[in-house]
Amino acid sequence: MEILKEKLSNKTEIPEAEGIELTCYTDPLCCWSWALFPLLQKLVDEFTGYMQLQLCMGGLIPDWTKFSDPLNSLNHPSQMGPMWMDAARKTGTAINENVWVNNPPQSSYPACIAVKTAGLQSADAEKAYFRALQEAVMLNMQDISQKEVLWETANGLSKEQPHLLDLPLFEKQFNGPQSRETFRNDLAKTRLLQIGRFPTVTFSRPGFSSLMFTGYRPYAALLEAFSVIAPDLLASKKLKTNNISP
Repeated sequence: MEILKEKLSNKTEIPEAEGIELTCYTDPLCCWSWALFPLLQKLVDEFTGYMQLQLCMGGLIPDWTKFSDPLNSLNHPSQMGPMWMDAARKTGTAINENVWVNNPPQSSYPACIAVKTAGLQSADAEKAYFRALQEAVMLNMQDISQKEVLWETANGLSKEQPHLLDLPLFEKQFNGPQSRETFRNDLAKTRLLQIGRFPTVTFSRPGFSSLMFTGYRPYAALLEAFSVIAPDLLASKKLKTNNISP
């Protein structure tokens, strides 16, 4: 697996297994992030208590006059469909690319702001709402640049998990000073790290150098990255698994 940042520092002692930060730099319109998210959550669930998944909204498409992806030769909504088809084929993830023909979103910024608005309530609300928005566009072909779709998605999540998302509070805070500032902070962090492609994932832990990789990776590759920054945890888990009686 290609690690794009610093390798593990030479340490003779392993720090205590705490303080691991897993951050995904992403966007609600990123099809590769849609495929990767369940694998990241699986990793967090497998090592419950040692790390949390944090989301940083990178702002993939300000609008189509300001968007360009030279690597994939993309600068128009109609060109996104083939890339989504390719992502579905390579990852085995269900994706409906017809949104880019029938109902193309004009920007991902409103959705990013909405995700950060949900995050003002809790990290769990942020992740659940992010996933709901992804489903709305990736499967249901909804234009998540539209306010009514953002509202409808929030309403659905609030009905399903009323303990998680307070809908009146979401509506009050959406696109307010705090939610916009939180999104601006995410954009600034993304630019500071010179992240230009999504998803980009970072692992960090006290006593170790941070790791970063870009793009979709299978679960085995996530475990490989995790083993570099938390070899003690992986070894301990394998030991416990091997000691379980049949």
